[in-house]
Amino acid sequence: MKSSRSYPYWFILPGGLVYLVLFLVPTVAAFWFSLTHWDLFETRFIGLENYYQFLREPFLITGVVNTVIFGVLTSIAKSVLGLLLAVLLTSGLLGQSFLRTLIFFPVLVSTIGVGIAFAEIMHPARGMLNIGLSYFGIQGPAWLIDPNLALFSVALVDIWKGVGLATLIYIAGLATISSDYYEAARIDGATKLQMFFRITVPLVRPATVTVVTLSLIGGLRSFDIIWAMTKGGPGFSSDVLASVIYKQYQAGFYGLSTAGNIILFALVAFIVIPLTYWFNRREVDL
Repeated sequence: MKSSRSYPYWFILPGGLVYLVLFLVPTVAAFWFSLTHWDLFETRFIGLENYYQFLREPFLITGVVNTVIFGVLTSIAKSVLGLLLAVLLTSGLLGQSFLRTLIFFPVLVSTIGVGIAFAEIMHPARGMLNIGLSYFGIQGPAWLIDPNLALFSVALVDIWKGVGLATLIYIAGLATISSDYYEAARIDGATKLQMFFRITVPLVRPATVTVVTLSLIGGLRSFDIIWAMTKGGPGFSSDVLASVIYKQYQAGFYGLSTAGNIILFALVAFIVIPLTYWFNRREVDL
């Protein structure tokens, strides 16, 4: 009996060890280093001084606001577009297998590569996008140079790159919906739009929770595509919290940048954990 009761715990032991080594230990170590002034040769404990100094950064508020805007905007867009594309690609459309591959392909491409490529495509003078618009008599904007457009231009590219994964998750969610619901709705005279909002949207809710959560976490932590396209510029207009942290690291303030990472972790947790709780509670209520 004793071995029978303890038997299932052996299954979680490998995952628990991986979680301990790759997450818990680095997290505790990062928190310790955030309380120190350190480099490759010396570590000196300074308490919460790094946090005080990081919170006094002149462009910190801009970075936090941009982080939230970027995360929320890309998460909503990926969720809405992913669901619409999933419905389209499960409707028996001609060539839908090819279209699924085409939409998912950007997910497989290197984020840095995408950022560098679109930095050239969106170049105000020699970029393919503005050159194409000029053929239609449209003066293309300075996508990555205008402070009012830079962050949204990067967000647009991030949505293009990530919507394929959201679409794939929604396709899996749509596959779990029984066709009986739609047959009954047709008999009752429901239109396609009514079936979408009354059947598809509610029953695909678990997939929506997954897409929103993953997209929001990824958006709040986003760095690589922003750095590849704008490096936080022009000025500090497209800086997010992760790029502010990286600039501190580049300047050699390792303890300060580590404190910034802890603050970023806390920000993501502060937004995502209550949202996940709310989603789960709504799902139980339904």
